[in-house]
Amino acid sequence: MAARILHRLRHALAGEGGREERVRGGSEAEEFPESSELEDDTEGLSTRLSGTLSFTSQEEEEDEENEEEEGAGEELGEPPQATGAAAGAEDGEWGPAAERPGSSLLTRQLQELWRKSRGSLAPQRLLFEVTSASVVSDRSSKYVLYTIYLIRSGRFDKAPAAITRRYSDFERLNRRLRCRFGCDMAGIAFPRKRLRRNFTAETIAKRSRAFEQFLSHLHSIPEIRRSPEFLEFFFLQDLRAAQRLTCTGMYREALATWANAYRLQDRLGVCSSGRFLLTLAGLAVCHQELDELGEAHGCCEQALQLLEAQGSHPLLGPFLQAHVHLAWKVGKDKRRSEARLQDLREAGPPLHQQPTLKECLIKEPLE
Repeated sequence: MAARILHRLRHALAGEGGREERVRGGSEAEEFPESSELEDDTEGLSTRLSGTLSFTSQEEEEDEENEEEEGAGEELGEPPQATGAAAGAEDGEWGPAAERPGSSLLTRQLQELWRKSRGSLAPQRLLFEVTSASVVSDRSSKYVLYTIYLIRSGRFDKAPAAITRRYSDFERLNRRLRCRFGCDMAGIAFPRKRLRRNFTAETIAKRSRAFEQFLSHLHSIPEIRRSPEFLEFFFLQDLRAAQRLTCTGMYREALATWANAYRLQDRLGVCSSGRFLLTLAGLAVCHQELDELGEAHGCCEQALQLLEAQGSHPLLGPFLQAHVHLAWKVGKDKRRSEARLQDLREAGPPLHQQPTLKECLIKEPLE
């Protein structure tokens, strides 16, 4: 009996000990009840944000910077930036210090990109754009008049430089250039003449694009774009019209035409030719006749700057006389022009025998 009671007591003590061990084990497991879930969640977070956040130490950033300097010829990508909790965890605080490595790297990359771009800037190009085309019907003929704008790429021009030409004008230019530049013109296409359907929208649109390509191709060849045939195609008609309007006293209309001829020559890069000096003379005369003395004085000054290196020119005396007169009118300094006039008087014929600027403008042949 005593032995049975002792056995039951031992059995009860053993059972309580097991429960205490299970309780102690459970309490130890419940001390950090979310540890296993946190590990799983951390792995999932790393997987979901892979490629979005970049966790690198300062040494790794320095290594990456050295590699970028060695591979400067490679394309620049987006710099690594630490943001949010990653930046706070790395530096131990929130603020600009967490972003300083990425910011400095961004600055260096922008500076490198700027140094590369400075050496690889494309030269300025001249673009030819047909902006409109209209069908014109005269008593004896019917034709399409194309309006072409000359646009400098990468620049904003306040006023457009425009011409209006018909198919026969382009055909004449093509024929003259092929006679003089046969080899260079061999690979340049020109739209053929058609016997029918010349005035349909499809034909006009195709010819407009063809004329743009034709002029662009011509301008890409240095010998052609500097030739009188090519240059006069753009501004000779305007010069003749402006001269005719000036002779008839229509100064306001002439001024607009002279101004367009000025812009055309400026776009084409021929601002030191005799035609350009004649254009400045036309502008000065029209401004003076319209009592716009300040603008007329500016045109004379620009012409005299172009004539600075030339000892003699048919327009030098007339421009000097006009500049002295206009400078006195607007209250500008005229001593330099007076000194140059004195030198001309001592070296050549009397100034009273020289024509005025307006007389030179009217008598100048424009063929």
